[in-house]
Amino acid sequence: MFGLSLFSASTHVRTGPAQLLSEFIATFGLLAVIWGCVRHRPSAVPFAVGAYFTAAYWFTSSTSFANPAITLARSLSNTFAGIRPADTAGFVAAQLAGASAATLLLRWLIPSLTAEASAVMLEHVKE
Repeated sequence: MFGLSLFSASTHVRTGPAQLLSEFIATFGLLAVIWGCVRHRPSAVPFAVGAYFTAAYWFTSSTSFANPAITLARSLSNTFAGIRPADTAGFVAAQLAGASAATLLLRWLIPSLTAEASAVMLEHVKE
């Protein structure tokens, strides 16, 4: 699409405490949006996630990866949205910490969320 090779390691440096805190906040917020929608309107989850990512791209200094899979994928493209492979470990650690903190806090605040989460989970069917 941009005339670049399919895979190319990113050279975009994303490191430092501000970037890592930003990833923690982005991931925490994403999980809070998902858990909140599950409780009040499960059908809105896809739209809320899209809206959150659009906003978080602008309000986080890291441009809101908020997902280890996205972090690894962005390390494979040398574009503005990429991340240098050497910086991915810090981002993934911050994302896991943000996800853990959000899950623990929201399970404490709203104990019924564990049961309500089944409303947005797809059942795995074995063939």
